[in-house]
Amino acid sequence: MSLVNTPIRATTYQPSEIELVLGAIRFDARGLVPAIAQQHDTGEMLMRAWMDRDAVSETMRTGRVCYWSRSRQAPWRKGDTSGHIQTLVDLRIDCDGDTLLVLVDQTGVACHTGRHNCFFQAIRGGALAAIAPVVVDMNKTRKD
Repeated sequence: MSLVNTPIRATTYQPSEIELVLGAIRFDARGLVPAIAQQHDTGEMLMRAWMDRDAVSETMRTGRVCYWSRSRQAPWRKGDTSGHIQTLVDLRIDCDGDTLLVLVDQTGVACHTGRHNCFFQAIRGGALAAIAPVVVDMNKTRKD
């Protein structure tokens, strides 16, 4: 979450810039590229998901982060059902063009488990343990 209470203005891109980025991305055989969401002001890694061409384009055009849901085989606009949205601050492509870093301003929690980020499991005392609490009951945040 942003350390400052001032709302972040979404970064959007011109059509020519979107085409430039789409041309630089090496999508896999399924037409997907992994995308890592990182909180722009703290550096916290929030989650990893997948994007297809349309998700990248929509994200860059609207400033609201959109992914591709492999389970639903459909676009997934982060926060449509929960209200926990990601506002685009910057989009970066790695050196090989096969991974995206999506710098975001996270509203609410990033993980569908209700934790602030998806990286909450670690080895503790020789066992896998949840090291971050559930902060939001996601069953109560879903919009109908």
